[in-house]
Amino acid sequence: MNQNVFAVIRRVFVASLVATSVVAQGSPPKTGKTKAPKSEASAARKTSTPDTVGQAQKAVDARLFRSEELLAVTFATNLKALRKDKGDKAPWHAATLSYADSGAPNGLQVVPVRARTRGIWRLRNCEFPPVRLNFVNKDTKGTLFRDLDEPKLVSYCRNTNSYEQYVLQEFQLYRIYRLLTPASHRVRLLRMSYADSATGRVDVTRYAFIVEDPASVAQAAGGKILKAKGAGPDDLEPMAATIAYLFQYLIGNTDFSFSGLHNAELIALPTGTNLPIAYDFDFAGAIDATYATTDPSISITKVRARLYRGFCTQNALVPEALKKFEAQKAAIYALYTDKIGALLLPGVVKETLSYFDEFYSIAAKPKDVERQILSNCRSL
Repeated sequence: MNQNVFAVIRRVFVASLVATSVVAQGSPPKTGKTKAPKSEASAARKTSTPDTVGQAQKAVDARLFRSEELLAVTFATNLKALRKDKGDKAPWHAATLSYADSGAPNGLQVVPVRARTRGIWRLRNCEFPPVRLNFVNKDTKGTLFRDLDEPKLVSYCRNTNSYEQYVLQEFQLYRIYRLLTPASHRVRLLRMSYADSATGRVDVTRYAFIVEDPASVAQAAGGKILKAKGAGPDDLEPMAATIAYLFQYLIGNTDFSFSGLHNAELIALPTGTNLPIAYDFDFAGAIDATYATTDPSISITKVRARLYRGFCTQNALVPEALKKFEAQKAAIYALYTDKIGALLLPGVVKETLSYFDEFYSIAAKPKDVERQILSNCRSL
């Protein structure tokens, strides 16, 4: 889909979104004031920042994401059937999630849920497939899973300690992204036991995490998920896009495309702007997974190498955006010394922070910013 087609779809989508918003809020009283010129409205959109996310519409505050405490959960389903699903249209399987709850009968809260496989690379290459969950509100009342819809469950790929470290490393990258912008997915770390529903036998216990579903992220931003591909630089909220591209540069990730909606989402706001949101970071250089590769169409061949993928039209915003990264540096590094960071091997922590040091060394020197970041921008 080219950018002209995208622009038409976006205008229609935003018009319906604005109409829905007006109906919901009621028609404003007539004041006799004239509308601002189009140029002024455009300027207002250009100067908005991701810090305004959540002001237009109050999001549902799912209980699961209010805490960062490690949650022990048992996931029970027909594991054999789930592992066999490899197609694009996998069926939903009945499952349960259970966790300790003193207020529940026998101290155990059991929540019905449905699960099905998802993904592309992991679905083909992992011992345990990536999963999407589906909750029904009537089944989650009074539980930690209340107000969840269809979140992702990120599980181990292979049943080894090194692959489990990849899960923890990716979880940390979601936490970093959240420090930099509220236009991101919330996550919750689990100590997950995978049990067969027929026998009740636990197959394996590994770390996993749940990722907030896109609809909830969009609601927090006061918009809706836009499924049209083809977005260009002028279609993205400038500062939000700049932060997103710099975050991908920080973690050394090139396995994404906002235009192609690959490991990325666009949230259309009633103002006409689109917030880009990234997810799935397991191919990032900061993780350096043994299976990770680079896109053959780009100039780098090593996963740990960095390549800035932002647009040249946003270059003027890079210095200001980098100030946000500097302001959050201590908080980012602190994630690797807290309770969750302590779950990572010391060597992994050392290599990760050393990798981040390289980014901050570049960010601190205007000449390096020009050479390593700005000069590598994309015109289209």
